[in-house]
Amino acid sequence: QVQLVESGGGLVQPGGSLRLSCAASGSIVTINAMDWYRQAPGKERELVASISNSGITNYVDSVKGRFTISRNNAKNEGYLQMNSLKPEDTAVYYCHANLRDGVRRKYLEIWGRGTLVTVSS
Repeated sequence: QVQLVESGGGLVQPGGSLRLSCAASGSIVTINAMDWYRQAPGKERELVASISNSGITNYVDSVKGRFTISRNNAKNEGYLQMNSLKPEDTAVYYCHANLRDGVRRKYLEIWGRGTLVTVSS
């Protein structure tokens, strides 16, 4: 069974840093785009950053210059380095991927369960 598992969330003070990781496992043939979304209390889930399998990245304006998305294709892992964190970055962060499942022989949209990031003094 293909799954994504996030890690690295926690409590950090404003101005601090965190690095989120997303590990994909199962019968994966290839991973196309990997994305990070977040959902703050009472708000809709929003796309924070995305990276293609060739390394092309995109960011929502509110995190540009502070967050960096990356991936290790050999390990089927994705990362989100978050610097200069602000209280408004507080949210549950979800990893998402479009990937080819080798058993089902089709492309799937897979979500992780999320990891909580709290930015507070």
